[in-house]
Amino acid sequence: MDAAIIAAGSEMLTPDRVDTNSLYLTDQLNAHGVEVVLKLVVGDHRARLVGAMRHALSEAHMLFVSGGLGPTEDDLTREAAAELCGRSLEFRQEICDAIEARFRRMNRKMAQVNKRQAYVIEGATLLPNARGTAPGQWVEFSGRHIVLLPGPPHEMKAMFEEQCLPRLEKLAPGLVIRTRLYRVAGMPESDLDQLIAPVYRNYVNPATTILAAAGDIQVHLRARCATAGEAEAMLKEVGDPIAELLGDRIYSSNGDPLEAVVGKLLRERAMTVCVAESCTGGMVAERITSVAGSSDYFAGGFLAYSYRAKNALLGIDPELLREYKAVSEPVARAMAVAALERSGATLSVSVTGVAGPGQGAETEPVGAVWVGVANADSCRVRRFQFAGDRQRIRSLAAQTALDMLRRCILEKALPRRDR
Repeated sequence: MDAAIIAAGSEMLTPDRVDTNSLYLTDQLNAHGVEVVLKLVVGDHRARLVGAMRHALSEAHMLFVSGGLGPTEDDLTREAAAELCGRSLEFRQEICDAIEARFRRMNRKMAQVNKRQAYVIEGATLLPNARGTAPGQWVEFSGRHIVLLPGPPHEMKAMFEEQCLPRLEKLAPGLVIRTRLYRVAGMPESDLDQLIAPVYRNYVNPATTILAAAGDIQVHLRARCATAGEAEAMLKEVGDPIAELLGDRIYSSNGDPLEAVVGKLLRERAMTVCVAESCTGGMVAERITSVAGSSDYFAGGFLAYSYRAKNALLGIDPELLREYKAVSEPVARAMAVAALERSGATLSVSVTGVAGPGQGAETEPVGAVWVGVANADSCRVRRFQFAGDRQRIRSLAAQTALDMLRRCILEKALPRRDR
């Protein structure tokens, strides 16, 4: 059985609101073997809502619509669903009385517009709302199911758990969905796909999806089977060969971000780290400290953006800066070593590069970044060339620095030839 989800409301089309309801619904539906095949966000426009509902039901057996059940004129989900089904809306006095009683308990008088929430689609099953004034509705239409849910997340979640799950368990096909996720760093998406496609393209189930962000690729495997055991066996059949091909480029198999993985490695080994950043402007430190408990292993950092700051904070020789410029192997090495000495940490990470859009006084091109990782015995420095705008280059630099740190932790000792 497949499902579609529509988030209704013009506010969901602004940059200020995020549709979290569909994430919750997807998780709940997947847990009951229902695959979500379509998600849409539609504004407060009746014709567009009707069209979106019609399209969704052409793709899925069930449609869940969140939002648009309020009392105002722009709450149009009930009307749109009734029009789609060719049914009338019926006023229910008992619903109106319950809404009015709720207002009285709050020492408020119900506004006349709230009567709109007492209209029910002909033939629909009412879904009581214990946490709000907008009841939901479950409509059977042409062998499909339309479920109307309130928009406020706390109301929607409670209604789904209390009213929808018991009905869903009777309808669900008895299938289970299991997933496996690999997060990969330090590899372009096209190279990754070329490497693992010979494995996954032979399978429809599990389905494989590759998602790419700046320096971070996610490989999602989703198996849909009659039992959990069958699904796990299928994930193993496809996932294990993929993991073997990707090797240590996989930094997480449980969804954890790179900074959490690095933090776990540092804590397990009783190690600490400090940072010396230039072009990333504190992004590496921000990511490390975004993890709860990072004070266990984060010693501190130096934001040495200018030549003067590199000298004042880290003691970088002005002659070195004049001769090699800030974006260079010698300066990245000097930053990492100086940060280590000043912080007393076990490891240090340095980042210096040209984020653009201009080169400034540097001889390196835009996108050139040097990353250094030092310990008490040695220092490794590598050059990277990134493409994109300023923000993307900075994000790639921070991600790459964290991944280089991860690899150095796992190797335990840095190669002395880089000293």
